[in-house]
Amino acid sequence: MTFDSPTPDDLAAFWTSVLGMVETEREDGDRWVVLSAADGTRRIGIQRGTTTVGSVHLDLTCDSGEFAAELARLVDLGAVVASPPRHEPYGSIVNLTDPDGNRFDLCAYR
Repeated sequence: MTFDSPTPDDLAAFWTSVLGMVETEREDGDRWVVLSAADGTRRIGIQRGTTTVGSVHLDLTCDSGEFAAELARLVDLGAVVASPPRHEPYGSIVNLTDPDGNRFDLCAYR
């Protein structure tokens, strides 16, 4: 998966913190950044470009007992709550955006 971003370094720092990944590749300053799992598997690319809101949608999951703390952690890292958390029959969900406005959800399934 690749994100376009006007600020690749900032977006890379956000997703590195959120997902516990490491930067494993970089080209031309901040033109291209690759984030990988701890074992070196490439997971996310970030390239310098314009953001088109709605072009990507990720669902992150956590245990139901960790939902509030994980939401607070994501907001502390720079995520913005796009709509209030909801509690549905399948579990809890909150819609968020990353620092570039890309939407993603935090889900705690029952």
